[in-house]
Amino acid sequence: MIFDRKEQKQVSYSYEQQLNHKRYLDELKQEFLRLYNTSSKYEKSVDDYDVVKILGVGSFGTVFLVRDKSTLHYSAMKAFDKTQVVKKKNVKQVILERKILQSITFPFLISLVCSCKDNLYLYLLLPFEAGGELFTLIKRMGNLSEPLAQFYAAQIVLALEYLHHCCIIHRDVKPENILINESGYIKLADFGFCKVIKSRTWTICGTPEYIAPEIILSKGYTYSVDWWSLGILIFEMSAGYPPFYHSDTMKLYEKILSGVFKTPDYVTPQCKTLMKHLLDTDPSKRYGSLKAGVYDIKSHVWFEDTNWHLILHQKMYPPFIPVLKNHGDTSNFRELSDIKLKKISSCLFQKEFENF
Repeated sequence: MIFDRKEQKQVSYSYEQQLNHKRYLDELKQEFLRLYNTSSKYEKSVDDYDVVKILGVGSFGTVFLVRDKSTLHYSAMKAFDKTQVVKKKNVKQVILERKILQSITFPFLISLVCSCKDNLYLYLLLPFEAGGELFTLIKRMGNLSEPLAQFYAAQIVLALEYLHHCCIIHRDVKPENILINESGYIKLADFGFCKVIKSRTWTICGTPEYIAPEIILSKGYTYSVDWWSLGILIFEMSAGYPPFYHSDTMKLYEKILSGVFKTPDYVTPQCKTLMKHLLDTDPSKRYGSLKAGVYDIKSHVWFEDTNWHLILHQKMYPPFIPVLKNHGDTSNFRELSDIKLKKISSCLFQKEFENF
């Protein structure tokens, strides 16, 4: 990848630039709709891969590092236990996750390589991002420098803008779901809570520390909840911890509903004002949800030195590039206890997952 060290800053982000970007998003949306309405079949089988190591364990699936037996190419394989998916009534959501992953095409979003299934599991094959989770980097560094936080936040802004333009709400933006590429850029992952919406939705879901007030209040909500999560993310990158925390979930929700939080003294005034606008408990007053939409965020003074065009095309030199020994290096991931995939002779829930 070639980075442009010249002209990495711009004077300001104009509304004309935003209109041009919207036209670009219109083209990407057409491609998304084409793929979303196309039924995809893959030739691959789980037997085509060797499991190398476990990378992560989530609520709905386990992620492994795998290597293609023929090409020796590394991928991340997310495995869902069919029995657990059916038991938790997540059949439709898992099928939707696959459908969205196969349809999105954006530089800062994980997309599907292929999918397959066997008698016991469903599998999503995804690109392996060897830089690890943003969560791990924050814990290692304590907190991120402002230029690095701005760099990552800008990519999440662009990713959410694309998703919302395609009528997709993410609902689980957090450091654990942001992966660092070997180039130093990032990708938003885990679309388990994603949904295609026409107007509003009412489902209560997400990670407690990142949940927006309108979700807690069951008022019905829209894309504004992702902008709230962006505010929490910027705070956590800057401070090293989230603005709202309590071991008791109900007391945590009370803190979120109050909207009162204290930022460390070393956080710049520009960053504080953006967080204040993003963490407005009234979604109708929250940045990203006003008349100008995402332009209010992209033109904010905290992003005044951000060259959105260079970041979008990954031509800006990243403030941080992970150290890797090889393409299959897992040193940037946490060590986890090994989990073995099981085999059974009969196929479970064949009818339920015939469209997977």
